[in-house]
Amino acid sequence: MRSAVIYARVSSSGDRQSTDRQVFDLREFANRNEYQIIKIFDEHISGAKKNEERPVLQECLDFCETDKIDIILVSELSRLGRNVDEVLATVKRCKDHKINIHFQKEGLSLFQPNGSKNPFLNIFISILGTVAEMERENIYFRLKSGRDKFVADGGKLGRKEGSTKSKEQKAEEYKNVLRELRRGTSVRRTAKLCDISHSTVERLKKEFEL
Repeated sequence: MRSAVIYARVSSSGDRQSTDRQVFDLREFANRNEYQIIKIFDEHISGAKKNEERPVLQECLDFCETDKIDIILVSELSRLGRNVDEVLATVKRCKDHKINIHFQKEGLSLFQPNGSKNPFLNIFISILGTVAEMERENIYFRLKSGRDKFVADGGKLGRKEGSTKSKEQKAEEYKNVLRELRRGTSVRRTAKLCDISHSTVERLKKEFEL
């Protein structure tokens, strides 16, 4: 059987998003196509980040090169990244090391069944990525325009006065969380024990310097 790894990514670092669906669908795809899943790489970070700022992606690529993995399975192009240049850099790296990539949603692979390079993949990535970047810029423009009009009409941005909790209030509200962190309990374990999101524990750990 050909060897494969799964790379799954969501943007949120908390509990609001999960890669479970991506992994499930890609496992099904691997079974249908007789790929042996060697390892699963799960990353919670924005796809707009540069490649070097995404440690799990780098770990995945390094692993595939070292262990001579045949193919990386990704649910869709945007999971690999949202910046055209960064995605193309990853694709080139995989081409150079003869590692295939399959994008399930788009039904496209870096290499075709006969081993030749897919001549349309780079064009597809460039067009789709450029459209996505333009849409993000349009969203930013609309949001900024709305904020500017709100301020011009006398509105005030930011939280309402008195809505921000003091450090003492947080210490009381999250005393169980802070106690676990002071004991040396990991962030993930603390979040599970105290039934609170991973991102909130991270924020408290940083704020209270634990």
